[in-house]
Amino acid sequence: MTQTYARLSGVHTYTPEYILTNQELEKLVDTTDTWITERTGIKERRILKGEGLGTSHMATEAVKGLLAKTNTAPEEVELLICATTTPDFVFPATANLICDAVGIRNAFSYDVQAACSGFLYALSTASQFIKAGTYKKIVVVGADKMSSIIDYTDRATCIIFGDGAGAVLLEASEEPYGVLDFVLQSDGAGWVHLHQKAGGSRRPPNAETVAAREHFVYQEGAAVFKHAVKRMAEASGTIMERNQLRAEDIAWLVPHQANKRIIDATAQHMGLPADKVMLNIHKYGNTTNATIPLCLHDYEPQLKRGQNLVLAAFGGGFTWGAVYLKWAYDSQ
Repeated sequence: MTQTYARLSGVHTYTPEYILTNQELEKLVDTTDTWITERTGIKERRILKGEGLGTSHMATEAVKGLLAKTNTAPEEVELLICATTTPDFVFPATANLICDAVGIRNAFSYDVQAACSGFLYALSTASQFIKAGTYKKIVVVGADKMSSIIDYTDRATCIIFGDGAGAVLLEASEEPYGVLDFVLQSDGAGWVHLHQKAGGSRRPPNAETVAAREHFVYQEGAAVFKHAVKRMAEASGTIMERNQLRAEDIAWLVPHQANKRIIDATAQHMGLPADKVMLNIHKYGNTTNATIPLCLHDYEPQLKRGQNLVLAAFGGGFTWGAVYLKWAYDSQ
């Protein structure tokens, strides 16, 4: 019996025009370019400006570009999954809005919320639909307008996050390329270290929650750092062991761009040199669900058919995981 694989056949992204630099942040909070760079590796981040523009705006542009790039008609797409922590609305799903905007009518769509690990959760889920023979073409989107939930008077969080979107196309293939394995995990006890205090059903929005500035990201940096390094390294190590991959077999580590120190520590645990690690946090900051597709797109010209990639992420919740991806094409 022929085995079906979920081949990644294209990636496209969108980032807003406005660039928020470290120098501009120096005017907003008590910080410096040197301090931000040394602690995070971030030099600038993109911010979505414009009345009424939400996550779906960026995601729509990324998906439009992806369909054009891969010569895929909207009616060919059978499923669209959007990983986002900043949906346009509580409902409907941002994925529904994206489909409407790009003309995807012959598909169903839904959102995945797993904080910064959401893109890997969505990618892995989509691969299973294809592997099972249920669908042949699926679009996976990672997108977030983090600026909408960031307190720009809080120097601990406002320096980290940016806005952006990325989308990939998964297609059914008989060739052994694409998503070959994944490890996904979570630990709900970690929620206290990284969360948004209000805005959900436990603490609905009201004058009190707004006045208390509880609709922004709350993060305990030291605890998150410790868990992120440990869990990303563990998940990546499991992928390597399970698939008999040595460090020299891996062409690229594609880490979630949360903090350069976390990225460096993860690579070190895997035995990978810096030239095998995708890094663009200096340009975009932490765009949450968009970081991994943004990396794939930025490094796409360097990727070769048959290369082994390990994608790794860690997010609030806590959530984390790793994906073993064999690249399916040479870039033009």
